Amino acid sequence: MMDLLSSLLPGGFEPLFAIILLVASFFTSALTAALGLGGGIALITIMASVMPTAALVPVHGVVQIGSNAGRALVQIRHVDWMIALWFAGGAILGALAGGAIAIQLPETLLKAGIGLFVLWTVWGKAPRFQKAARKAMGIAGFVSTFLSMFFGAAGPIGGAVLSTLGLTRHQFVANQALTALTMHVFKIFAFGLLGFAFAPWLPLITGMIATGFLGTLAGSKVLGRLDEALFRLGFKFIMTGLALNLIWQATT
Repeated sequence: MMDLLSSLLPGGFEPLFAIILLVASFFTSALTAALGLGGGIALITIMASVMPTAALVPVHGVVQIGSNAGRALVQIRHVDWMIALWFAGGAILGALAGGAIAIQLPETLLKAGIGLFVLWTVWGKAPRFQKAARKAMGIAGFVSTFLSMFFGAAGPIGGAVLSTLGLTRHQFVANQALTALTMHVFKIFAFGLLGFAFAPWLPLITGMIATGFLGTLAGSKVLGRLDEALFRLGFKFIMTGLALNLIWQATT
């Protein structure tokens, strides 16, 4: 089985790492479906520990398209389409602005940047906004997509604005899924224009999208049933360990 799996992966990429990523895609998608946030940043932190840096953000983006599309489909009746349109307008500009810079970052800087971004995400204070108009999602689309070109997952930016719009929990999860999907679609389009070769990674991407969709179904069933405070605390400590490992890799 390992030989078959190895034949489906880019040269030099360990089959064991592929299995780790398939499992991680399931659990991180379940996390986001249950809580609305966290899965994307968790997945890229795990991926950064085992994947070539040049492929990290583009491959993560395609997997997240599958994950967020599945979550948006499951929660589609709760989507606010005006939010989606404003966010898409900003996301186009963010992808164009960030793309040319992203491909020039050295490996050590990218790993350290992701590690520090994760630490800020889980321990720092999210941006605070007064009650925003839906038009503010245009700015959120630009900023989050621009940052995602470097760090892979910038959901907390859009989530911070969404949280001021008076949405129910199901509406928040649905709109977070659709705006994240939009961000990753434009990001992948930008990487494609910049010449990244997705083909060698397609078998792994397909597998991760499949396990991610299963995770979305599992997470949606427990939406609202978790002891959220305890779960978020445990998540913070796990993510801190992963982030510190990335920073250590970048500095040694």
